[in-house]
Amino acid sequence: MADGENLTVLSGFILLGFSDAPELQTTIFTIFLSLYILTVLGNLMMILLINADPHLHTPMYFFLTHLSFIDFCLSSTIVPKALETFLLGRSHISFLGCFAQIYVFIALITCECFLLGVMAYDRYTAVCQPLLYATTMSRARCYGMMVLVYTAGFLTSLLHTVLVGRLSFCRARSINHFFCELPTLLRLSCSDTHANEVLKASSAMFNILGSVLIILLSYAYILHTILHIPLAKRRLKAFSTCASHLAAITVFYAPGMLAYVQPHKVGDRDKLISVCYTLLTPTLNPLIYSLRNREVKEALRRLRGRKLVLHLSWL
Repeated sequence: MADGENLTVLSGFILLGFSDAPELQTTIFTIFLSLYILTVLGNLMMILLINADPHLHTPMYFFLTHLSFIDFCLSSTIVPKALETFLLGRSHISFLGCFAQIYVFIALITCECFLLGVMAYDRYTAVCQPLLYATTMSRARCYGMMVLVYTAGFLTSLLHTVLVGRLSFCRARSINHFFCELPTLLRLSCSDTHANEVLKASSAMFNILGSVLIILLSYAYILHTILHIPLAKRRLKAFSTCASHLAAITVFYAPGMLAYVQPHKVGDRDKLISVCYTLLTPTLNPLIYSLRNREVKEALRRLRGRKLVLHLSWL
C-alpha cells in the first residue's frame, strides 16, 4: 500500500447517519435512544431472571440467556455511536473503530442465526423425543453447541474483517450509514472487492440456508408429531412451547425478506434492515419471551413475591 494512498488509516471515516433527512435527525435520535433503553433493560432482565429462578434452569432458557446476551451486545456495539451521529448530524469513527464494528456485528448476527437453529432443534427434541430430552440436551451438550455457535460466528467474521483490511479506500471517507457495515464499506473501496463479494455471498448462503434448513426440518417433524396427538388440549400445549421461538424466528428473518421485495433504493434498504437487526429484533425478543411465555410470567411473579417477603422481613 503506497504512502498516502489510504487516507483512512490516518483519518478514519465519517458516518452520515440519515443525512438525507436532516430535519428528522432529532426525532430519530429520540426513537433510537428509547428503543435502546428498552433493549438494555429487557435483555438484562431476561438474563438476570433466568439465572435467579431455578425453575428456568432448562436447556430452552439456557439458550434464551445467550440470545438475550447476543442481542444486548449487538445493540451496544452499534447504537451508542449511532446516537452521536444523529445528535451531531454526522460523526467521525476511527479506522480501527470501524473495523471493530464490522467484526462484532457480523460475528453476533451469525451467532444469532445459528442459535435460532439450535433452539429449533431443542424444541424438536422436547416435542418429538420427550423421553430422551434430558439425555439429548444434557448440560455438556448444550455448552458444546454454544461453543460451536460462537466459534462459527467469530471465525466467519474474522475472515470478512481480514479481507476488508486488505482494501484501499483512497479519498472516499463518507459512509452513508449510521455505522460501519460491510456492504457499505465495500462500495467505498477503490480496490478490487471480488474476493470480498464472493465470501459475503457464500457465507450468507451457508449461514442463512443452514440455519433455515435446521428450523424447517425441526418444525416439520414438530408439526407431524403435534397432528398425531389425539387430544386437542395436548396439541395446543405442545404447540405453545414453540410459539415464542416461532415469533423470534419471524422477527429475525422477516425484515430482511420484506426489505428485499420492497422497491426501496439500496441505501434506504440497507439502513432499514440494519435498524431491524440492531434495535427492533433485540427490543422485541424479550417482550416475545416474557409476554407470550407462561413460565417466564410465573418466574416474574415468584420474583416479586420474594421481594415482597424480603421487604416485609425488614419492617
